[in-house]
Amino acid sequence: MSKKTGKEIRINAFVTFAPSHLSPGLWSHPQDKSLDYNTLEFWSNLARVAEQGKYDGLFWADGISTYDVYGGSHDAGIRGALQFPRLDPLLLVAAMAQVTEHLGFAVTSSVTYEPPYLFARRMSTLDQLTRGRVGWNIVTSFGDSGSKALGLGPSKPHDLRYEIADDYLDVVYKLWEGSWENDAVKRDRATKTFADPSKVHVIRHEGPHYQIEGVHFSEPTPQRTPLLYQAGSSGRGKDFAARHAECVFVSAPSKNIIRASVADTRQRAAQLGRNPEDILFFMLLTVIVGRTEAEAKAKLEDYRRYVSPEGALALFSRWSGVDLAGRDVNEPLQYAKSEGMQSTIEGFTVADPDRVWTIGELAQHNAIGGKGPVLVGTPEQVADIMQEWMDETDIDGFNLSYTLLPQSHIDFVELVVPELQKRGVYKKEYRAGTLREKLYGAGPRLPDTHPAAAFRRGADAAADALAAAAEIQ
Repeated sequence: MSKKTGKEIRINAFVTFAPSHLSPGLWSHPQDKSLDYNTLEFWSNLARVAEQGKYDGLFWADGISTYDVYGGSHDAGIRGALQFPRLDPLLLVAAMAQVTEHLGFAVTSSVTYEPPYLFARRMSTLDQLTRGRVGWNIVTSFGDSGSKALGLGPSKPHDLRYEIADDYLDVVYKLWEGSWENDAVKRDRATKTFADPSKVHVIRHEGPHYQIEGVHFSEPTPQRTPLLYQAGSSGRGKDFAARHAECVFVSAPSKNIIRASVADTRQRAAQLGRNPEDILFFMLLTVIVGRTEAEAKAKLEDYRRYVSPEGALALFSRWSGVDLAGRDVNEPLQYAKSEGMQSTIEGFTVADPDRVWTIGELAQHNAIGGKGPVLVGTPEQVADIMQEWMDETDIDGFNLSYTLLPQSHIDFVELVVPELQKRGVYKKEYRAGTLREKLYGAGPRLPDTHPAAAFRRGADAAADALAAAAEIQ
């Protein structure tokens, strides 16, 4: 066993606004409450559990494409509630912020599906209402069904989607960082001046994909730019993360793949002039914990009675773009290039040449927790292995998936969190301030080494650079 890390372990609850996420079929378990997904009470309760456990945030997967690659139909996805139906998580954030004080909220939103001007206002609204506890998981969306539903035709090629995303980010950076100067807002009742018009600027953008002219419709928010997450693990995705991301979500079945991905992305960030340690990596993980090892194993066996192998293959088929319907369970999985999530098929084929997965093994693995590892054991055993992953892959924390909701998170909070705190690797109290301040212990805004800083007005940029230097000292 490797030496156990002393680095702080960060935790997000990984969820989606649907009856099922990464453990298909387990919504049918009698202890699972996921069929109440469309109620505020369900999510408010989960938010309270997460804040009790000092989680850094809730991290929502989202999208509007159905799971329609498996068998060339969305039937398996609809029948098995495979992240379907799925509602809009941005509408949940304000309600969950109302019942919490510190918990962050990272929401997935696609650059493909919403104009940047409107999206910038929506995120600024949430950053205002949560007092700076909002993050954005930037995705480019590869599903044809979602793109066609918006009248856009088939989804665009993989690398082109990232080129569009780069242009999109420049637009929202200009709106968030450059439209309002720091001292534009006066709120002066005596002179009836809410804001100084000379300090509120129209931004103009003439890019390859967006041509924008307008003033941002929100005064500066606590973070201005929300905390930036990204989850692409292809070469082009890592380039994008190296330029933009503050946090990167990684998911793969082996330490070798995770370690290589983290090191590669950090190196690319350094080449762009960013501090590679400024990027925090969260890895997908599912935990099944019991007070004894026998209890944990019994839970696993119980859960396996409710999983859907068809659902697991249908999930993987859409992620990878490879239809696995009707395949022999003993057939080895082969790499096939597609316009889907390239890192998904690579992670179970060419990325780890020491491991050959059959279709049956893939179905069993993906039936609980998706692509990441599943830890089963006592709090001590789970903590040991979490620390091993931290040591051996250089990640900074975990996006914690679930088998039963909310029970999986209740178990983790009651059993694993105290063990991690006892070892000194998990916070006992939240830091003050915004989500960015809680994670980094620095200021509420992006550092001046981030490309968004280039869009600040001259006086603002200088003031922020001085503030950043003071925080470092």
